Amino acid sequence: MTDDAERHATKMAKKKAARDKIMATKTDEKGLIIVHSGKGKGKSSAAFGMIFRCIAHDMKCAVVQFIKGGMSTGERDLILSKFTETCSFHTMGEGFTWETQDKSRDTEMAQAAWAKAKELIRDPAHKMVLLDEINIALRYDYVDINEVVTFLTEEKPEMTHVVLTGRNAKEELIEIADLVTEMELVKHPFRSGIKAQIGVEF
Repeated sequence: MTDDAERHATKMAKKKAARDKIMATKTDEKGLIIVHSGKGKGKSSAAFGMIFRCIAHDMKCAVVQFIKGGMSTGERDLILSKFTETCSFHTMGEGFTWETQDKSRDTEMAQAAWAKAKELIRDPAHKMVLLDEINIALRYDYVDINEVVTFLTEEKPEMTHVVLTGRNAKEELIEIADLVTEMELVKHPFRSGIKAQIGVEF
Protein backbone atom coordinates (compact mmCIF):
# COMPACT_ATOMS: atom_id res chain seq x y z
CA MET A 1 0.00 0.00 0.00
CA THR A 2 1.36 3.43 -0.90
CA ASP A 3 1.87 6.10 1.76
CA ASP A 4 -1.02 8.11 0.30
CA ALA A 5 -3.38 5.13 0.33
CA GLU A 6 -2.30 4.22 3.87
CA ARG A 7 -2.95 7.78 5.10
CA HIS A 8 -6.38 7.70 3.45
CA ALA A 9 -7.25 4.31 5.00
CA THR A 10 -6.18 5.53 8.47
CA LYS A 11 -8.19 8.73 8.10
CA MET A 12 -11.31 6.82 6.98
CA ALA A 13 -10.94 4.31 9.83
CA LYS A 14 -10.90 7.19 12.34
CA LYS A 15 -13.97 8.73 10.69
CA LYS A 16 -15.79 5.41 10.82
CA ALA A 17 -14.98 4.92 14.50
CA ALA A 18 -16.23 8.43 15.30
CA ARG A 19 -19.37 7.90 13.24
CA ASP A 20 -20.07 4.51 14.84
CA LYS A 21 -19.74 6.11 18.28
CA ILE A 22 -22.28 8.80 17.37
CA MET A 23 -24.68 6.29 15.79
CA ALA A 24 -24.61 4.11 18.91
CA THR A 25 -26.26 6.97 20.84
CA LYS A 26 -29.15 7.32 18.34
CA THR A 27 -31.64 4.75 19.60
CA ASP A 28 -34.99 6.57 19.81
CA GLU A 29 -37.78 6.35 17.23
CA LYS A 30 -40.75 8.68 16.79
CA GLY A 31 -43.14 9.90 14.16
CA LEU A 32 -41.54 12.97 12.64
CA ILE A 33 -43.00 16.29 11.57
CA ILE A 34 -41.12 17.06 8.35
CA VAL A 35 -41.23 20.38 6.50
CA HIS A 36 -40.00 21.02 2.94
CA SER A 37 -40.02 24.71 2.10
CA GLY A 38 -38.04 27.33 0.18
CA LYS A 39 -38.11 28.84 -3.30
CA GLY A 40 -36.18 26.03 -4.94
CA LYS A 41 -37.62 23.13 -6.91
CA GLY A 42 -37.95 19.69 -5.33
CA LYS A 43 -40.13 20.11 -2.24
CA SER A 44 -42.94 17.82 -3.38
CA SER A 45 -40.55 15.59 -5.33
CA ALA A 46 -38.53 14.85 -2.18
CA ALA A 47 -41.71 14.22 -0.20
CA PHE A 48 -42.99 11.79 -2.82
CA GLY A 49 -39.64 10.05 -2.63
CA MET A 50 -40.44 9.24 1.01
CA ILE A 51 -43.97 8.14 0.09
CA PHE A 52 -42.51 5.71 -2.46
CA ARG A 53 -40.11 4.42 0.20
CA CYS A 54 -43.11 3.68 2.41
CA ILE A 55 -44.83 1.93 -0.48
CA ALA A 56 -41.70 -0.14 -1.13
CA HIS A 57 -41.70 -1.24 2.53
CA ASP A 58 -45.44 -2.02 2.35
CA MET A 59 -46.15 0.71 4.91
CA LYS A 60 -49.60 2.31 4.71
CA CYS A 61 -49.42 5.96 3.73
CA ALA A 62 -51.56 8.74 2.33
CA VAL A 63 -51.31 11.93 0.27
CA VAL A 64 -53.51 15.02 0.48
CA GLN A 65 -52.90 17.68 -2.18
CA PHE A 66 -54.09 21.06 -0.93
CA ILE A 67 -53.59 23.26 -3.99
CA LYS A 68 -52.82 21.28 -7.11
CA GLY A 69 -55.91 20.43 -9.10
CA GLY A 70 -56.74 17.23 -10.94
CA MET A 71 -53.92 17.59 -13.47
CA SER A 72 -52.09 14.42 -14.35
CA THR A 73 -48.74 13.99 -12.62
CA GLY A 74 -46.40 11.01 -12.68
CA GLU A 75 -46.64 10.40 -8.93
CA ARG A 76 -50.41 10.67 -8.81
CA ASP A 77 -50.97 8.47 -11.85
CA LEU A 78 -48.56 5.78 -10.65
CA ILE A 79 -50.05 5.61 -7.16
CA LEU A 80 -53.64 5.55 -8.44
CA SER A 81 -52.86 2.86 -11.02
CA LYS A 82 -50.60 0.58 -8.98
CA PHE A 83 -50.54 1.28 -5.24
CA THR A 84 -54.00 2.25 -3.98
CA GLU A 85 -53.99 -0.61 -1.46
CA THR A 86 -50.93 0.86 0.21
CA CYS A 87 -51.32 4.60 -0.43
CA SER A 88 -54.56 6.57 -0.50
CA PHE A 89 -54.39 9.68 -2.69
CA HIS A 90 -56.67 12.71 -2.30
CA THR A 91 -56.45 15.69 -4.65
CA MET A 92 -58.53 18.30 -2.84
CA GLY A 93 -57.49 21.57 -4.47
CA GLU A 94 -58.74 23.04 -7.72
CA GLY A 95 -55.50 24.61 -8.88
CA PHE A 96 -53.16 27.37 -7.80
CA THR A 97 -54.71 30.47 -6.25
CA TRP A 98 -53.80 32.68 -9.22
CA GLU A 99 -55.78 30.32 -11.44
CA THR A 100 -58.94 30.03 -9.35
CA GLN A 101 -59.04 33.71 -8.26
CA ASP A 102 -61.78 32.82 -5.78
CA LYS A 103 -60.68 33.13 -2.16
CA SER A 104 -63.87 31.83 -0.61
CA ARG A 105 -63.80 28.73 -2.84
CA ASP A 106 -60.09 28.18 -2.18
CA THR A 107 -60.72 28.48 1.56
CA GLU A 108 -63.58 26.00 1.37
CA MET A 109 -61.45 23.48 -0.53
CA ALA A 110 -58.47 23.94 1.82
CA GLN A 111 -60.71 23.39 4.84
CA ALA A 112 -62.02 20.18 3.27
CA ALA A 113 -58.43 19.07 2.59
CA TRP A 114 -57.46 19.79 6.21
CA ALA A 115 -60.45 17.78 7.47
CA LYS A 116 -59.36 14.84 5.28
CA ALA A 117 -55.76 15.25 6.46
CA LYS A 118 -56.80 15.04 10.11
CA GLU A 119 -58.86 11.94 9.41
CA LEU A 120 -55.91 10.22 7.71
CA ILE A 121 -53.37 11.27 10.35
CA ARG A 122 -55.59 10.08 13.20
CA ASP A 123 -55.65 6.59 11.68
CA PRO A 124 -52.63 4.83 13.22
CA ALA A 125 -52.51 2.45 10.25
CA HIS A 126 -50.94 5.28 8.23
CA LYS A 127 -47.21 5.42 8.86
CA MET A 128 -46.78 8.59 6.77
CA VAL A 129 -49.15 11.29 5.55
CA LEU A 130 -48.02 13.86 2.99
CA LEU A 131 -49.77 17.24 3.06
CA ASP A 132 -48.65 18.55 -0.30
CA GLU A 133 -48.62 22.36 -0.69
CA ILE A 134 -50.30 22.92 2.69
CA ASN A 135 -47.84 25.76 3.32
CA ILE A 136 -49.53 27.76 0.57
CA ALA A 137 -52.93 27.25 2.20
CA LEU A 138 -51.41 28.33 5.53
CA ARG A 139 -49.73 31.36 3.98
CA TYR A 140 -53.04 32.70 2.68
CA ASP A 141 -54.82 31.79 5.94
CA TYR A 142 -57.15 29.32 4.22
CA VAL A 143 -56.26 27.05 7.14
CA ASP A 144 -55.41 28.35 10.62
CA ILE A 145 -51.76 27.73 11.51
CA ASN A 146 -52.58 27.53 15.22
CA GLU A 147 -55.08 24.75 14.59
CA VAL A 148 -52.50 22.83 12.54
CA VAL A 149 -49.80 23.22 15.19
CA THR A 150 -52.15 22.18 18.00
CA PHE A 151 -53.35 19.14 16.07
CA LEU A 152 -49.85 17.97 15.15
CA THR A 153 -48.51 18.39 18.69
CA GLU A 154 -51.52 17.01 20.56
CA GLU A 155 -53.36 14.55 18.29
CA LYS A 156 -50.87 13.07 15.82
CA PRO A 157 -50.21 9.42 16.73
CA GLU A 158 -46.77 8.99 18.23
CA MET A 159 -45.30 6.92 15.39
CA THR A 160 -46.92 8.66 12.40
CA HIS A 161 -44.72 10.78 10.12
CA VAL A 162 -46.34 13.90 8.64
CA VAL A 163 -44.68 15.72 5.74
CA LEU A 164 -45.75 19.29 4.91
CA THR A 165 -44.58 20.97 1.71
CA GLY A 166 -44.77 24.36 0.04
CA ARG A 167 -43.03 27.72 0.01
CA ASN A 168 -43.03 30.15 2.92
CA ALA A 169 -43.48 27.69 5.79
CA LYS A 170 -44.79 29.53 8.85
CA GLU A 171 -42.40 30.02 11.76
CA GLU A 172 -44.87 28.30 14.08
CA LEU A 173 -44.65 25.17 11.93
CA ILE A 174 -40.87 25.29 11.70
CA GLU A 175 -40.71 25.60 15.49
CA ILE A 176 -42.52 22.29 16.12
CA ALA A 177 -40.97 20.36 13.22
CA ASP A 178 -38.35 17.65 13.74
CA LEU A 179 -36.85 18.01 10.26
CA VAL A 180 -36.91 21.16 8.14
CA THR A 181 -35.33 21.46 4.70
CA GLU A 182 -35.29 24.68 2.72
CA MET A 183 -34.81 24.22 -1.01
CA GLU A 184 -32.62 27.05 -2.29
CA LEU A 185 -33.09 28.30 -5.85
CA VAL A 186 -29.79 28.69 -7.70
CA LYS A 187 -30.93 28.31 -11.33
CA HIS A 188 -34.24 27.39 -12.93
CA PRO A 189 -34.96 26.75 -16.63
CA PHE A 190 -38.25 28.68 -16.38
CA ARG A 191 -36.19 31.89 -16.24
CA SER A 192 -34.73 30.96 -19.63
CA GLY A 193 -38.15 30.54 -21.21
CA ILE A 194 -38.35 26.77 -20.77
CA LYS A 195 -41.78 25.49 -19.76
CA ALA A 196 -42.57 22.79 -17.18
CA GLN A 197 -41.73 19.43 -18.71
CA ILE A 198 -43.09 15.94 -18.19
CA GLY A 199 -40.82 13.77 -16.08
CA VAL A 200 -39.20 16.80 -14.44
CA GLU A 201 -42.01 18.93 -13.04
CA PHE A 202 -44.93 16.51 -13.27
